[in-house]
Amino acid sequence: SCSLVGSEMCIRDRYYTSMKFNTIDDLKAAGFEGFIPVAQLQADSTAIPRTAGVYMVVYTGENIPEFLSRGTGGFFKGKDPNVSITELETNWVENTCVVYIGKAGKLKNCKATIQSRLKQYLDFGAGKKSGHKGGRYIWQIKNSGNLLLCWKPTPDEDPETVETALIARFKEQHGGHRPFANLKD
Repeated sequence: SCSLVGSEMCIRDRYYTSMKFNTIDDLKAAGFEGFIPVAQLQADSTAIPRTAGVYMVVYTGENIPEFLSRGTGGFFKGKDPNVSITELETNWVENTCVVYIGKAGKLKNCKATIQSRLKQYLDFGAGKKSGHKGGRYIWQIKNSGNLLLCWKPTPDEDPETVETALIARFKEQHGGHRPFANLKD
């Protein structure tokens, strides 16, 4: 069990030492659940938990996906979310199924849940105005509705700390590269 003072280091150690990002089985072994297609969750998000936590977008294809010059993502504050296909290809990370890592909520006093945050993300991907432009590169993947979403509630851990630790661990395993659609650490 982690003490509150050392909780950030304990979380970091826990995820740094054992987490792998290569396969869905790796994610399940780390406690992630769901693995539901984006299109299904855009139609009905009730399967997503109403608690704070972290989530991942998972790509199950064998090769680099086909990218769209104009994705399905909405405009956030009037800004075009699309980038060049060259930029998408440059950002692609091989030998992993994880294309984005996100967080929802804070350990104390935050109403955001995995469900509410993913609903914003899914709405953005459906072209609606939304407060979630992070991870926007996934909406330029052809057939992005086939991507899977998985999540892990973190009732006793700060989701931001867990997300930071997961991205750092991912970078450690993938030559310093963040997941494809994570644009910052």
